[in-house]
Amino acid sequence: MALVLPNPKYYRINIPFNINTTIIFVTAIPEFVVLFFILKKSTMQKITPFLWFNNKAEEAMNFYVSIFKNSKIIRQKRMGDNGPLFTGTFEIDGQQFHVINGGPMFTFSEAISLFVNCETQQEVDELWEKLSEGGQKKQCAWLTDKYGISWQIVPKILGELLGDKDAKKVNRVVDAMLHMTKIDISKLVEAANKPD
Repeated sequence: MALVLPNPKYYRINIPFNINTTIIFVTAIPEFVVLFFILKKSTMQKITPFLWFNNKAEEAMNFYVSIFKNSKIIRQKRMGDNGPLFTGTFEIDGQQFHVINGGPMFTFSEAISLFVNCETQQEVDELWEKLSEGGQKKQCAWLTDKYGISWQIVPKILGELLGDKDAKKVNRVVDAMLHMTKIDISKLVEAANKPD
Protein backbone atom coordinates (compact mmCIF):
# COMPACT_ATOMS: atom_id res chain seq x y z
CA MET A 1 0.00 0.00 0.00
CA ALA A 2 1.44 3.37 -1.00
CA LEU A 3 1.07 6.52 1.08
CA VAL A 4 1.28 9.82 -0.78
CA LEU A 5 2.09 12.93 1.24
CA PRO A 6 1.69 16.39 -0.29
CA ASN A 7 4.53 18.88 0.00
CA PRO A 8 5.73 21.04 1.69
CA LYS A 9 3.81 20.31 4.91
CA TYR A 10 5.24 18.19 7.70
CA TYR A 11 3.46 15.20 9.16
CA ARG A 12 3.87 13.34 12.42
CA ILE A 13 4.29 9.61 11.94
CA ASN A 14 4.50 6.95 14.63
CA ILE A 15 6.72 4.06 13.60
CA PRO A 16 5.46 0.72 15.00
CA PHE A 17 8.90 -0.70 15.68
CA ASN A 18 11.01 -0.91 18.82
CA ILE A 19 13.49 1.86 18.12
CA ASN A 20 14.43 4.81 20.27
CA THR A 21 13.08 7.54 18.02
CA THR A 22 9.49 6.66 17.16
CA ILE A 23 8.34 10.01 15.79
CA ILE A 24 9.77 11.61 12.66
CA PHE A 25 8.73 14.36 10.27
CA VAL A 26 8.67 13.73 6.54
CA THR A 27 7.79 15.60 3.39
CA ALA A 28 7.76 12.71 0.92
CA ILE A 29 7.92 8.93 0.84
CA PRO A 30 11.54 8.64 -0.44
CA GLU A 31 12.72 10.82 2.43
CA PHE A 32 10.77 8.69 4.89
CA VAL A 33 12.37 5.49 3.61
CA VAL A 34 15.90 6.91 3.83
CA LEU A 35 15.39 8.47 7.24
CA PHE A 36 13.82 5.35 8.70
CA PHE A 37 16.75 3.23 7.54
CA ILE A 38 19.23 5.64 9.16
CA LEU A 39 17.29 5.75 12.42
CA LYS A 40 16.99 1.99 12.60
CA LYS A 41 20.69 1.52 11.95
CA SER A 42 21.89 4.23 14.34
CA THR A 43 19.69 3.41 17.32
CA MET A 44 20.75 -0.14 18.09
CA GLN A 45 22.19 1.21 21.33
CA LYS A 46 19.93 0.21 24.24
CA ILE A 47 19.99 3.58 26.02
CA THR A 48 20.86 6.82 24.25
CA PRO A 49 21.13 10.23 25.97
CA PHE A 50 18.78 12.74 24.35
CA LEU A 51 19.97 16.35 24.71
CA TRP A 52 17.43 19.17 24.43
CA PHE A 53 18.79 22.51 23.23
CA ASN A 54 17.01 25.78 22.63
CA ASN A 55 18.46 26.43 19.16
CA LYS A 56 22.14 25.41 19.28
CA ALA A 57 22.00 21.64 18.80
CA GLU A 58 23.93 21.72 15.52
CA GLU A 59 26.59 24.03 16.92
CA ALA A 60 26.94 21.79 19.98
CA MET A 61 27.30 18.62 17.88
CA ASN A 62 30.04 20.23 15.81
CA PHE A 63 31.75 21.44 18.98
CA TYR A 64 31.82 17.99 20.59
CA VAL A 65 33.00 16.08 17.53
CA SER A 66 35.80 18.65 17.07
CA ILE A 67 37.07 17.85 20.57
CA PHE A 68 36.88 14.07 20.81
CA LYS A 69 39.09 12.10 18.45
CA ASN A 70 36.86 9.09 17.87
CA SER A 71 33.68 10.98 17.09
CA LYS A 72 31.39 11.74 14.17
CA ILE A 73 28.01 13.18 13.25
CA ILE A 74 25.73 10.37 12.13
CA ARG A 75 22.47 12.05 11.20
CA GLN A 76 20.95 15.48 10.76
CA LYS A 77 17.27 16.18 10.14
CA ARG A 78 16.40 19.73 9.13
CA MET A 79 13.20 21.75 9.12
CA GLY A 80 12.66 21.90 5.39
CA ASP A 81 15.27 21.35 2.71
CA ASN A 82 17.71 24.01 3.92
CA GLY A 83 16.20 24.98 7.24
CA PRO A 84 17.72 24.88 10.71
CA LEU A 85 18.48 21.57 12.39
CA PHE A 86 15.56 19.86 14.11
CA THR A 87 17.13 16.62 15.35
CA GLY A 88 20.50 14.96 15.00
CA THR A 89 22.68 12.12 16.21
CA PHE A 90 26.39 12.14 16.94
CA GLU A 91 28.80 9.59 18.38
CA ILE A 92 31.77 9.76 20.76
CA ASP A 93 33.86 6.59 21.18
CA GLY A 94 30.92 4.40 20.20
CA GLN A 95 28.43 6.17 22.48
CA GLN A 96 25.61 7.81 20.57
CA PHE A 97 23.74 10.96 21.57
CA HIS A 98 20.53 12.38 20.12
CA VAL A 99 20.00 16.15 20.03
CA ILE A 100 16.99 18.34 19.34
CA ASN A 101 16.35 22.05 18.93
CA GLY A 102 13.24 22.05 21.08
CA GLY A 103 13.02 25.65 22.26
CA PRO A 104 13.70 27.37 25.59
CA MET A 105 11.35 25.35 27.81
CA PHE A 106 14.05 23.15 29.37
CA THR A 107 17.67 23.73 30.36
CA PHE A 108 20.53 21.51 31.53
CA SER A 109 21.58 21.15 35.17
CA GLU A 110 24.35 19.44 37.15
CA ALA A 111 21.88 16.77 38.21
CA ILE A 112 23.09 14.89 35.12
CA SER A 113 26.69 14.96 33.93
CA LEU A 114 28.78 13.16 31.32
CA PHE A 115 31.61 11.19 32.96
CA VAL A 116 34.75 10.83 30.82
CA ASN A 117 37.38 8.23 31.71
CA CYS A 118 40.83 9.48 30.72
CA GLU A 119 43.96 7.37 30.32
CA THR A 120 46.60 10.08 30.73
CA GLN A 121 47.19 13.52 32.19
CA GLN A 122 47.55 14.86 28.67
CA GLU A 123 44.04 13.66 27.83
CA VAL A 124 42.68 15.21 31.04
CA ASP A 125 44.39 18.53 30.28
CA GLU A 126 43.20 18.65 26.68
CA LEU A 127 39.56 17.79 27.37
CA TRP A 128 39.44 20.04 30.43
CA GLU A 129 40.59 23.10 28.53
CA LYS A 130 38.59 22.52 25.37
CA LEU A 131 35.29 21.57 27.00
CA SER A 132 35.44 24.39 29.56
CA GLU A 133 36.08 27.09 26.94
CA GLY A 134 33.25 29.58 27.30
CA GLY A 135 31.88 27.58 30.24
CA GLN A 136 32.86 27.20 33.87
CA LYS A 137 35.55 25.15 35.65
CA LYS A 138 34.46 23.67 38.96
CA GLN A 139 35.73 21.50 41.81
CA CYS A 140 36.79 17.85 41.70
CA ALA A 141 36.94 17.29 37.92
CA TRP A 142 33.59 18.96 37.17
CA LEU A 143 33.02 21.58 34.51
CA THR A 144 30.09 23.07 32.66
CA ASP A 145 30.53 23.73 28.95
CA LYS A 146 29.22 26.77 27.09
CA TYR A 147 25.95 24.98 26.31
CA GLY A 148 25.24 24.21 29.96
CA ILE A 149 26.11 20.50 29.89
CA SER A 150 28.10 19.24 32.88
CA TRP A 151 31.12 16.99 32.43
CA GLN A 152 33.40 15.07 34.79
CA ILE A 153 36.91 14.71 33.36
CA VAL A 154 38.39 11.91 35.42
CA PRO A 155 41.66 9.98 35.05
CA LYS A 156 41.19 6.23 35.22
CA ILE A 157 43.74 5.94 37.99
CA LEU A 158 41.52 7.89 40.39
CA GLY A 159 39.03 5.02 40.54
CA GLU A 160 41.86 2.57 41.10
CA LEU A 161 43.29 4.61 43.96
CA LEU A 162 39.89 5.07 45.59
CA GLY A 163 39.36 1.31 45.40
CA ASP A 164 42.52 0.53 47.38
CA LYS A 165 42.09 -1.65 50.48
CA ASP A 166 44.18 0.74 52.55
CA ALA A 167 41.63 3.14 54.07
CA LYS A 168 44.29 5.67 55.06
CA LYS A 169 45.62 5.79 51.52
CA VAL A 170 42.10 6.31 50.19
CA ASN A 171 41.51 9.14 52.65
CA ARG A 172 44.70 10.88 51.54
CA VAL A 173 43.67 10.60 47.89
CA VAL A 174 40.19 11.95 48.63
CA ASP A 175 41.65 14.87 50.57
CA ALA A 176 44.00 15.70 47.69
CA MET A 177 41.15 15.49 45.16
CA LEU A 178 38.92 17.82 47.19
CA HIS A 179 41.54 20.57 46.80
CA MET A 180 41.59 20.27 43.01
CA THR A 181 39.55 21.63 40.15
CA LYS A 182 41.19 19.81 37.23
CA ILE A 183 42.53 16.48 38.46
CA ASP A 184 46.33 16.21 38.70
CA ILE A 185 47.42 12.57 38.50
CA SER A 186 50.90 13.21 39.94
CA LYS A 187 49.43 14.81 43.06
CA LEU A 188 47.00 11.93 43.52
CA VAL A 189 49.83 9.41 43.31
CA GLU A 190 51.95 11.52 45.66
CA ALA A 191 49.14 11.60 48.21
CA ALA A 192 48.59 7.85 47.88
CA ASN A 193 52.26 7.06 48.46
CA LYS A 194 52.76 9.52 51.29
CA PRO A 195 54.02 7.78 54.44
CA ASP A 196 51.56 7.52 57.34
